[in-house]
Amino acid sequence: MSYDPRPEDSRHPRTGFVASLIEPLAHELLLALAQHHLACTQQLQLVLGPDRTREAVADRLDKLRREQLVDCVVRAPSRRTEVWFLTPKGARITQGWPALRGRPPYPITSATTARRRAPHSLTVLRAYLAFTADARRRGDAHAHLGWTPQVSHAIGDRGKLVADAVLHATPTDAQQQCTVRAFVEVDRCPGSGARLAAKLIAYARLWAYRPHAAGQRRQAGGPLWRRWYPVFPRLLFILTGAHQQTLHRRIDELQAMAVRHPLVAALAGEVPLGAVTLDDLEVHGATSPVWVPLVGTELRSWTEL
Repeated sequence: MSYDPRPEDSRHPRTGFVASLIEPLAHELLLALAQHHLACTQQLQLVLGPDRTREAVADRLDKLRREQLVDCVVRAPSRRTEVWFLTPKGARITQGWPALRGRPPYPITSATTARRRAPHSLTVLRAYLAFTADARRRGDAHAHLGWTPQVSHAIGDRGKLVADAVLHATPTDAQQQCTVRAFVEVDRCPGSGARLAAKLIAYARLWAYRPHAAGQRRQAGGPLWRRWYPVFPRLLFILTGAHQQTLHRRIDELQAMAVRHPLVAALAGEVPLGAVTLDDLEVHGATSPVWVPLVGTELRSWTEL
């Protein structure tokens, strides 16, 4: 489900590549792309932090491209926005790195796939960067590997839910420095709110689902999600891509579903649920009281939903 940070020999058995020998900035860039899948140059510089300049990042990306470890597509020709991704060679090299252990295969297999996925992936990365900037200001234990994009969860034999990201953070004000986990869903408001509503229902199904024991009709044991999480992660919706009035109407619709839909209402009674616009998240910070709880009216921090 997510990476396993336990130590492991960094030598990949198939490539013979030793991760610890690579130049530090190149290693950081390959690791960031392996984690986030797609990113533009400025985003990569922000992921790596203030110690890395945009010029240094751009120069090293060009070298990695010549080495056929990364490639890019141009998203907006008029602005020359380059969106970077790992090549098959780069994906093979990073696959065995300890920090990425347990993650699914790298999903970008061609420039065509990169172009198709870029709008949503770059928006999800914007959300991550807003969390990271807030965490750095506060001194929270939230390194860039505390965010796992595209996490798949089984719901029964045929169902599946793919979270845009799973966030792992340790807020400085958390009691006993406990890790707080959250599912993150980023909605760019394409079409109606049906996709967003369906995603909320899918999370309620994941929360309630208990697998059947072999040869039995009745459900046995605890919920399936306990295989991966000690506590069901809170659920955070981040909305963008429309006027503020439209975004707040979508949040109103989520709040209505948290009351009217029986399974979602049951989830809302046990799990913190909240929503925010991406603009508010970027301007005010993730731990500011900008989150609208799906049950209730008082704006809160995401850790206090």
